[in-house]
Amino acid sequence: QEKLVESGGGLVQAGGSLRLSCAASENILFFNSMGWYRQAPGKQRELVATINLGGSINYVDYLAGRFTISRDVAMNTIFLQMNNLKPEDTAVYYCNAKVLRTEHWGQGTQVTVSS
Repeated sequence: QEKLVESGGGLVQAGGSLRLSCAASENILFFNSMGWYRQAPGKQRELVATINLGGSINYVDYLAGRFTISRDVAMNTIFLQMNNLKPEDTAVYYCNAKVLRTEHWGQGTQVTVSS
């Protein structure tokens, strides 16, 4: 059974929007932090945004104007709202959760942005 399950990816035209979800199998407050990462073909996996136990959020400055991370504690779910998508946003998006030195990863959801 997966600890983290992403959904919401798909094919979208440039300028469109997608909302990704990451559902955890347990109380998300168990984790010290959660976040979204992405990896494009031929590129290293990179941080997109994080949210910590207290609800503080952090974005990569380059994406802060278009992407928004949020959570619903009651649903054990974090979200990534992506607006004004660009072809360079095409990647597999992964959900991440950290507890001390342990990291958990979801299987990823593909986001493809066409020109």
